[in-house]
Amino acid sequence: MGELTTITAADGHRLSAYVAEPKGAPAGAVVVVQEIFGLTPWIRRVVDAQAAEGYRAVAPAMFDRVERDVVLPYSDAQKGRAYMQKLEWPNTLADVAAAASFAAAGDSGIPLGVLGYCWGGTVAHLAAAKLELAAAVAYYGTGVARMLDRRPRCRVMYHFGANDHAIPLADVDAVWRAFPDAAVHVYPGAGHGFACEDRPSYDADAAALADERTREFLREAFADF
Repeated sequence: MGELTTITAADGHRLSAYVAEPKGAPAGAVVVVQEIFGLTPWIRRVVDAQAAEGYRAVAPAMFDRVERDVVLPYSDAQKGRAYMQKLEWPNTLADVAAAASFAAAGDSGIPLGVLGYCWGGTVAHLAAAKLELAAAVAYYGTGVARMLDRRPRCRVMYHFGANDHAIPLADVDAVWRAFPDAAVHVYPGAGHGFACEDRPSYDADAAALADERTREFLREAFADF
């Protein structure tokens, strides 16, 4: 189980973060970027799961720049979008970079990855283009198709649900065509948020397959770093 701590971004902003340590020396570091609902119990479980894989894992509280300690029910997407829309991309990336620096714990040789969900998937895509990473994984990033000019500089994997109301298959195809070297996976019958077991749209089979692909992807990317 992890714990809450405080980290500091380059501009001096102090934000909360949920941190989990692996047993033994970390094989890498993973920043987990939340959905629009804050540091929910599920996001914390994702962090714990990454630590169990042998990584130091950190989930920054991305909405702390707007309001501290935001955790919303999944039924309150409208409020979550309102928080998201008050953020600016440079500050968002600064918070991800702060989490990455904290996760690396001063070890410049440790491989870094970013794993994001929904809005966090878009953040993961942008981080892959702007930060020094070994790998990035984006689950149903709603804004990725609008950021095709931000070309990833590391290995990247995208997961999409075929029945995602927020991401048309035409957008998925655009991502695949823009980044032919990326791993792009589409899950038949899965909708938006299919990986989150606390959401009504949870798809156990799609989630299990996507998570296994993510585990293998990070293992390979970190091993080759």
